[in-house]
Amino acid sequence: MNYEAARDRYQRTQYARTGMSGLKLPEISLGLWNNFGDDRPLETQRAIIRRAFDRGVTHFDLANNYGPPAGAAESNFGTILRQDLVPYRDELIISTKAGHNMWPGPYGEWGSRKYLLASLDQSLKRMGVDYVDIFYSHRPDPDTPIHETMGAIATAIKQGKALYAGISNYDPVQTRAAYEALAGHGIPLLIHQPRYNLFDRTPEEGLFETLGELGVGCVVYSPLAQGLATNRYLKGVPAGSRAAEGRWLNAENVSSSYLERATALQAIADSRSQTLAQLALRWVLRQREVTSAIIGASSVAQLDDSLDALHSPPLEAHEIAAIEPYAVHGTGLH
Repeated sequence: MNYEAARDRYQRTQYARTGMSGLKLPEISLGLWNNFGDDRPLETQRAIIRRAFDRGVTHFDLANNYGPPAGAAESNFGTILRQDLVPYRDELIISTKAGHNMWPGPYGEWGSRKYLLASLDQSLKRMGVDYVDIFYSHRPDPDTPIHETMGAIATAIKQGKALYAGISNYDPVQTRAAYEALAGHGIPLLIHQPRYNLFDRTPEEGLFETLGELGVGCVVYSPLAQGLATNRYLKGVPAGSRAAEGRWLNAENVSSSYLERATALQAIADSRSQTLAQLALRWVLRQREVTSAIIGASSVAQLDDSLDALHSPPLEAHEIAAIEPYAVHGTGLH
């Protein structure tokens, strides 16, 4: 059967303006970092993406190296786009990135003009689209001048292969330099994508202030701390979890200090009739500079649980204060 999007999809979520731009993003976006490679059934991926769009999620975040193998998430998304979402292309925000290793030799990673523009062409081909809405430099390159990296993104925009410029994992000084380099081409820096969650508060150390001053939007990844900011590990390390398989986490991350803090946070979530994941998302979105939080999902049920965070009211001051002793930077890291 042909897919037809839910007619009430834009009444089912909330949208926020990205920095000082005209672009609005859903407060929760869907990332394809994990669970959208060739190790997962395509029909499961398709069900998650369709459900997300039916619930008003218009922003789908990818990168050239998402898989496994690298490139697979873009290829699979392209297949699903052709099957279901082509009629809705103008309603979608599709983002991709370049910066991590993709092919052998000196031109297969980092931030050179050669690599970025070649990678974007490959990404467009894998997804079967003429342009992406946001093109990111995935990480700063310690050896390439930032004006070259930003110049490549500016070229992509002027060629019509991307609409907006983004950066990810840049510190405050690098962010300001990227902003100024793009401004030299007459192109605004739309958005920054850092990691931010209850247990990784690095952006609070100057980045949010910089973004607010520059009028740049912010979409955060890993808002659930790879599952640590959920109830998944409160009773140990379940089989098939990331910690059990050693994917980004291991059993050592589930320490006694982590369990003490996560259990206390779960109690706060219970007082709000929420899951811990929903509380974690509400906490991230409390930050004024955060436009959207990018979630992953391995199932439709997991997706729905995260999106249901928006059914609850924003955190009040006393709730934020109650969370503070347990939102400890570095929790779960070794």
